[in-house]
Amino acid sequence: MQTQLAAEFKGTRAGEEAEAILRKCVHCGFCTATCPTYQLLGDELDGPRGRIYLIKQVLEGAEPTRSTQLHLDRCLTCRNCETTCPSGVRYGHLVDIGRQLVEARVERPKGERAVRWLLKEGLTSPLFGPAMKLGQIVRPLLPAALKNKVPQRGSARANLWPQSTHKRKVLMLMGCVQPSMAPNINSATARVLDAAGIQTLVADGAGCCGALRTHLNDVSGGLADMRRNIDAWWPLVQGLTSEGKVEAIVMNASGCGVAVKEYGHALAHDPDYAEKAARVSELTRDVSELLPELVPALAKKLHGAKGRKLAWHPPCTLQHGQQLRGGVERALREWGFDVSMAVNESHLCCGSAGTYSVLQPELAYALRDRKLAQLEPTGPSQVDAIVSANVGCIQHLQSGTETRVRHWVEVVDEALA
Repeated sequence: MQTQLAAEFKGTRAGEEAEAILRKCVHCGFCTATCPTYQLLGDELDGPRGRIYLIKQVLEGAEPTRSTQLHLDRCLTCRNCETTCPSGVRYGHLVDIGRQLVEARVERPKGERAVRWLLKEGLTSPLFGPAMKLGQIVRPLLPAALKNKVPQRGSARANLWPQSTHKRKVLMLMGCVQPSMAPNINSATARVLDAAGIQTLVADGAGCCGALRTHLNDVSGGLADMRRNIDAWWPLVQGLTSEGKVEAIVMNASGCGVAVKEYGHALAHDPDYAEKAARVSELTRDVSELLPELVPALAKKLHGAKGRKLAWHPPCTLQHGQQLRGGVERALREWGFDVSMAVNESHLCCGSAGTYSVLQPELAYALRDRKLAQLEPTGPSQVDAIVSANVGCIQHLQSGTETRVRHWVEVVDEALA
């Protein structure tokens, strides 16, 4: 796609990166066929190709409007289009750049600004945990919209962290909302790895991966989160502590995984962090990437797996963002679980997409119901559980079904127990 950058963008990092991405686009439109918002709305400007044109216009000097902002806001950043694109267009990076440029030029209404500020500051605040506990206590009294965001209180197993020491060690990011919303995911991950002879370490100084602020157009805040995590992890990456050197940084939230794998790209311009960020990205693994080792190590220990019916929902951040497909369902089947997938549209987003379900609830719930109709074609409770790999997807899907929605690592942990 031929692009003539406006003078203000020539020679800038954002302008040059965007131009390189745009030049790969050949207008084919394959992306519209797999875009969730285009499927719902049927508007070219609510598909990747249309959004690419809007971003191109801004880069060429056109003045963006509220309409421009709205069409970019409606993008889930699911990156399904990247999987579909025959030309390798890095749409996820492009839409981040486009949103930042539009955000700087189009003032949002006060209400929108307030909600976005509350999300980026509230979800990453130390007060989020106590607030979630209070919400769980009064959950029956909450209106439906709030109740959908407050999970039931977890089991006591969430506090059971393995005490064994192993030669093999990995780091794990606890996340910003997961310890409060679904704490058992982290402890279950540690228990499953422990059963395979791998010790899980946590760096206390690490927090939000940076994706939350970045996708809310607080780029400097997102980069600060990334630098803080790198500082917290670096002694263990280098083997400078008494606990020794870790072989990988393991993610059990695929949304965090795709973000940390892109630290090298996000901080490539920072002379103090570029090399460290690239090393952190290189070491980062979704926990499913350890399955080739976990399958044989745990095969004789999984006594509660056989015949248990699971419906697998692969998050967009796993199958499109990280390009990891097939591994989880294959491993679960090898262990004896009875695994099904969506009858159709397993590639489509469930509508969670980080804070999207809060900011675009109408579209998010339409996509949720569409996804559940494919996962439960004969109605709820036809499977023992729906399993996924990202806390946002898990909570979002749970708000629309009576079937229990879990992280796949939790059901493996239960089968071990």
